[in-house]
Amino acid sequence: MLKNMKIGLGITGSFCNLSKVKPEIEMLKAEGVEKIIPIVSYSILTESNRFGTPEDTINLLQQETGETIVDTISKAEPIGPQNLVDIIVVAPCTGNTIAKLANGITDTPVLMAIKGHVRNNKPVVLGVATNDGMGANGENILKLLNTKNIYFIPFTQDDPEKKPKSLVYDYTKLVDTVKMALENKQIGPLII
Repeated sequence: MLKNMKIGLGITGSFCNLSKVKPEIEMLKAEGVEKIIPIVSYSILTESNRFGTPEDTINLLQQETGETIVDTISKAEPIGPQNLVDIIVVAPCTGNTIAKLANGITDTPVLMAIKGHVRNNKPVVLGVATNDGMGANGENILKLLNTKNIYFIPFTQDDPEKKPKSLVYDYTKLVDTVKMALENKQIGPLII
């Protein structure tokens, strides 16, 4: 079902979840995806941390996709008008990105790509990765669950004892979620 598809892959600053990106790309390629266009938030471009450097992430994305990184709002803007992708997947998708998306804020390349893409009535899949998914950001997740063309990869609490409000997506469900989103359906169960 994903053969010859073009996918926009948004990566936002949930740095502890960046290790999932390479397996995600490999899974999509194994399904016959024709092109994966990497789109990054500004934090990916500027923040070094214990999980790596911006250069590490950019190199990984370019090597794995063979595509140029979409790293500015002006580079992301044509994605919608030129109908460049069939679906956008943002995984990991931070609480910050979820909050901005739920409230119509477009101030990063990832958000601009989504904005242009949904105007074509096409699906967006989100892989939630936030420490406040069952707290302050809960209302934004619920708002997006009720938004046309927005679909979520199933998620769970990643550490109920130490981080009781934290949610993280199950990257192994990415391909199935994408397939269902292309049929305008939300995969379930959503909460694992």
